[in-house]
Amino acid sequence: MPITPDHAGKSYAPTRAYEVTHGKLAEFAAALGDPLVEGSGPVVAPPTFGAVVTGPAWDVLFTDPELGLTLSRVVHADQQFRYHRPLEPGDVVTATLSITKVRVRGTTEIITTSVEVRDAVEQPVLVADATFVHSREEAA
Repeated sequence: MPITPDHAGKSYAPTRAYEVTHGKLAEFAAALGDPLVEGSGPVVAPPTFGAVVTGPAWDVLFTDPELGLTLSRVVHADQQFRYHRPLEPGDVVTATLSITKVRVRGTTEIITTSVEVRDAVEQPVLVADATFVHSREEAA
């Protein structure tokens, strides 16, 4: 059964705990060509590091057999991070994905998700909203 508007509201279990470390932040910043600046305060994650901690939650969505999604047919159309506070080395976080809206137009499915990231004491750290466009092959 392919994804339908009835899947809006579906939530998944939290991801395994992920520990944010100085090394992971430095590697991510270097990959962006913008090494971490150290010195005048605590090191915090670059804003787009949120994709690292939310990625496993998106993986659960893309591999859910009930939805019938094919990752090679998905386009990441939009994304927004809303931070309650910056991610810092030592944070241990989990991410919980919810499908907030599904629109179907012919063989195109537009899927809006929200991933809530919480720390080890269940305090909110960030919310990542994303929209994915999935192109389903036409029935033979």
